[in-house]
Amino acid sequence: MPNSHIDDAFKERVYTLIGSIPAGKVAAYGQLAKLAGAANQSRAVGRLLKNLPAHSSLPWFRVINSQGKISFPVASDKFIQQRQLLESEGVLFINGKVNMKKYQWLEHS
Repeated sequence: MPNSHIDDAFKERVYTLIGSIPAGKVAAYGQLAKLAGAANQSRAVGRLLKNLPAHSSLPWFRVINSQGKISFPVASDKFIQQRQLLESEGVLFINGKVNMKKYQWLEHS
């Protein structure tokens, strides 16, 4: 799948997966790409999230990087918004990171 074009089937799978992440859990970009059938497309997942329609009800804020960090620049409006949304669901940050062992959503669970 070329980086400049994200196919509709991949897009639908990613959106479905994001919609399946339960409150209080997070998923990594690469995890979603792999579950959607394109293991090397974590950046494509990021682009899909970046281009979500403003009215989307998908819980975009539950997607973080594999290190347990928010990918927006620290102290940016989006960073603060994402952290507040996660904390409101009970996700704790320690030294700016989420404990992936504790909070990572496992698709089969």
